Amino acid sequence: MPADYHTHTPLCMHAEGEPEEFVAAAIAAGLDEYGIACHAPVKPEPFDDWRMLVSQLPDYFSWIERARAAAGDKLAIRCGLECDWLAGCEDWISELRASHPWDYLIGSVHYIGDQWDFDNPKWLGRWEKTDVDQVWQQYWATYIQMVDSGLFDILGHADLIKKFAYQPAGDLDHYYEPVIDAIAASGSILEINTAGWHKPCAEAYPSADFLTLAADAGIDIVISSDAHAPAEIARDFAKARQLAKSAGFSQTVKINRGQRSYEAL
Repeated sequence: MPADYHTHTPLCMHAEGEPEEFVAAAIAAGLDEYGIACHAPVKPEPFDDWRMLVSQLPDYFSWIERARAAAGDKLAIRCGLECDWLAGCEDWISELRASHPWDYLIGSVHYIGDQWDFDNPKWLGRWEKTDVDQVWQQYWATYIQMVDSGLFDILGHADLIKKFAYQPAGDLDHYYEPVIDAIAASGSILEINTAGWHKPCAEAYPSADFLTLAADAGIDIVISSDAHAPAEIARDFAKARQLAKSAGFSQTVKINRGQRSYEAL
């Protein structure tokens, strides 16, 4: 069973569950590895209301140690962070990278500029007043900047911008192709994120068309749930494996202190 590396803890203020419950769910799902990658702090604080603070990092490490104690030799526990790409964040991400022996860092884009966390339901009404094409252009330009930084092992939910089912009409490959080129050049791992099936867009992140281009470009993948509760661990992984195979992938990645190994789909 593929590892699940993109999962959260209650420290992000929008997840629930104890470490022991997440571990039990991962074991029940047949996972070999369970990775914890909660929303990383952002400075200056408080930045928003859906991430841990710098002062909570010791609590985060304690949460992970509880997971390791519960897992014993039944399950490998990996330690990561999901880091937001924001203007001028490079020094802070580098500082975070150096602060702990992480297994991986996930890079994600949740913000257009530094004011609009576009996937936050509280701003849903803003989409009605937005030029969707313009926002998509800005989002993908930002995503390419993140990829080009080389700061991240895994690239999170690539087309999160579609979450509320607002997307330009017609063929979207002209948005995808420059991103695919950047990911292939960076050597980063692309995430197939199953949470999208449970959002208004009703499809995984990224889309099947994006994944086909990624497979053709020889990009590595992981499958992740973006779990915010134990019941969401490894959710829809069988469906995601079929999606990956249909796109042309034959294997997924496992990662340990930045080192990759491969597992057949």
